[in-house]
Amino acid sequence: MDRRTAGPDEPEAQGPDPGRAPAPAVRLSGLTKRFGDHVAVDAIDLTVPRGMFYGIVGPNGAGKSTTLSMIAGLLAPDSGTVEVAGFDAARQREQVLDALGIMMEGLSLPERLTGAELLEYTARLRGVGPQWRERAHDLLEVLELDRAPTTLIVDYSTGMRKKIGLAVALMHRPRVLVLDEPFEAIDPVSARAIEGLLGQYVAGGGTVLLSSHMMEVVERTCERVALIQGGRILTEGTLAEVRGEGTLNQRFLDLVGTAPQRDIAWLG
Repeated sequence: MDRRTAGPDEPEAQGPDPGRAPAPAVRLSGLTKRFGDHVAVDAIDLTVPRGMFYGIVGPNGAGKSTTLSMIAGLLAPDSGTVEVAGFDAARQREQVLDALGIMMEGLSLPERLTGAELLEYTARLRGVGPQWRERAHDLLEVLELDRAPTTLIVDYSTGMRKKIGLAVALMHRPRVLVLDEPFEAIDPVSARAIEGLLGQYVAGGGTVLLSSHMMEVVERTCERVALIQGGRILTEGTLAEVRGEGTLNQRFLDLVGTAPQRDIAWLG
């Protein structure tokens, strides 16, 4: 697959106003979300520059997925704003949807289609022209989904669902990809293929915003990182700034802490 297939469409890459400096890929201002008395995301301010891998890490329940869901438009914030590629998510929803590709946990897929049929369906919904055939062929081949051409989505493994979800997100060559745990349940060979695909996408001008529990993947791919706990950003910066002298995993443990240890007599 070449970079033109993987990267964002050139007309979209100019931004809302070509006469101004390019807008960041994502800008969050005072973003807040509550579920009852629980504050899941607490007035987050965050700017994700264009054309890079950006990682959001944190423990379970930290607010990562809730934040990504608000960026993706799957959840409405209680307060604050979301901008994607310079477009306001509340007032310019159609432009934001054009600029975004999303792969989130829990999103359902049409179960009675093959992978190729799903990509054709997606392309037609997105208004992709006749080039959809080449894009679909390339994505299915790179992600090794062409090896099961007659298998329905309902019979896909968890890893295959991850990969077809990524292919769906890339079909319209968006400017920003929002990926929630894209490498979970993916074998190492497939993970490397996905990393290569996303690398082409970023090299072509796209931006990847991902959450992951796999610190070695984040260290290997991401240029900037935000560490979230309790709905707040504990630290943010380049990978080198955040991890300091150690590894990202060690920095994560230093900031977040470890689970309390207790001896269980009957296990000894």
